[in-house]
Amino acid sequence: MADVIYKAKLLHSLVKVFSDEEPKSEPMCNRFTSLKNETVSFQIALSKNGKRSERLFVEVEYELKECLHIRTVENVPVQYPAHPKFDDNYLRTAPGLYPDILRELWQNTVLVVPGQWRALWIDVEISPHADAGTYPICISFFDSNSEMVCSVSAEITVYDAVLPEQKLIQTQWFHCDCLAEYYGVEVFSEDFWEIVRNFIKTYVKRGFNMILTPIFTPPLDTAVGGERKTVQLVQVRVSDGVYHFDFSNLKRWVNLCRENGIKYFEMSHLFTQWGAAHAPKIMATVDGEYRRIFGWETNIQDGEYAAFLDAFLPRLIAFLKEEGIAQDTYFHISDEPNLEMLESYAAAKSLVAHHLREFKIIDALSEYDFYETGLLDRVVCANNRIHRFLDKNVENMWVYYCTSQWKDVSNRFISMPSARTRIYGIQLYRYNIEGTLHWGYNFYNSQHSRFAIDPYQVTDAGCAFPAVDPFIVYPGADKRPEESLRLMILQEAVCDLRALQMLESLTSREYVIGLIEEDLSEPLTFLSYPKSDWYILSLRNKVNKEIAQRINAAL
Repeated sequence: MADVIYKAKLLHSLVKVFSDEEPKSEPMCNRFTSLKNETVSFQIALSKNGKRSERLFVEVEYELKECLHIRTVENVPVQYPAHPKFDDNYLRTAPGLYPDILRELWQNTVLVVPGQWRALWIDVEISPHADAGTYPICISFFDSNSEMVCSVSAEITVYDAVLPEQKLIQTQWFHCDCLAEYYGVEVFSEDFWEIVRNFIKTYVKRGFNMILTPIFTPPLDTAVGGERKTVQLVQVRVSDGVYHFDFSNLKRWVNLCRENGIKYFEMSHLFTQWGAAHAPKIMATVDGEYRRIFGWETNIQDGEYAAFLDAFLPRLIAFLKEEGIAQDTYFHISDEPNLEMLESYAAAKSLVAHHLREFKIIDALSEYDFYETGLLDRVVCANNRIHRFLDKNVENMWVYYCTSQWKDVSNRFISMPSARTRIYGIQLYRYNIEGTLHWGYNFYNSQHSRFAIDPYQVTDAGCAFPAVDPFIVYPGADKRPEESLRLMILQEAVCDLRALQMLESLTSREYVIGLIEEDLSEPLTFLSYPKSDWYILSLRNKVNKEIAQRINAAL
């Protein structure tokens, strides 16, 4: 019988390893450097010949072994990988199995399948207090007879500089109803709060510092006339026509978020999506009966909802001030209005503007002509339409992408290369973006929330959006999220941004932009940028080295 041959390849983090394709090894990209206070990630791809699958034991030799975390990269089913129209910067556009989930090792082993490629994801968390130097890493694999069958070696150079704290405001919409639905727990039960805490911890750890706060059940991606599970933090009671408010659940939410590192709060939208013409679903106890008092049936111009807001908003604002978070709280009117909705949006804003003078109002908006009306002071613009705003020198710009941003621009679809996701950080630096937004941290519903889905089986909201657009974490069996490969790439993108900002503090903005664009044939924009892994990885290594050199020279 022929000898069993094992293959192991060292890969950088931007490779996606498909089971049916041998990954390309790029030695020039496997020079890993880091500043302190960040996570360095790389991968090992494994395969074998023979007739049977086998579990290999994993053994690590590394001086800072306690800082090294190994997970397997698991595939997910993809029915809708891309829209029918797509550009040439996709890895694949056919249905199949795609790598995404990062899963803890089972009994410190990895499954190797004959004729298939599987990957391990390795994170090395570099402490702010780590010693500078070059650290070798050796990861070996042993069979059931304790014989080493293959190994991979790498090294990480840690520079004597600490990556600064994040300045970018980042939110990905946090869907509490999806957590309650998936885990089958009662909203606001102790199990619910435990799950929310676990998901927020991961959210913050990976760089998200603003959170969607469901003062009322968010009117997002909800079919007209439909509704989502109630997750309303503010309890409302109506007695003899007078509104009374209980903020105890909101207070618990705020405390939990602050304890786990949330810095900014965005109140859920005060009016419905797609035109701001209706009220969100609001539940109340009315003379002893718990029922819906506002929703799709509520036209905002009928006066009843306006009276409610006049009673509610002053009380909410007083609460925010008492909690010391008013200065870090943002409000929404309605998501992505356009010029056809100008009248209804203006009417909606007029109902609340006098209450919210002290607060920042942000909404997704991609039509510059709408912005010129002056209805919004903070714009969250789609990255494929942002340049008109930038060309007009609009300040305090935010940016987002979602299902519609499929051509030319950065996004996080599973079918796109990781470099297309990570380039975002360099673009955010180049245009001095204040904040980013995405609609799906954990949206586990079909489009329009007609029914709940299992994200391990349905990755596209029912063939509505390119796969995994709706979420970036999976609901693990232990009430904790399982992270995705894409989440780690986004964290790397934000670390790139922080490193560029640090180098700017040691040089100048002009110098850093020159470094970014020195080898490019045209300026870097949201629509035009290098597509190679090498560009991003080599630029980051160059930035790390320059930071260290300039700090050492100043000593």
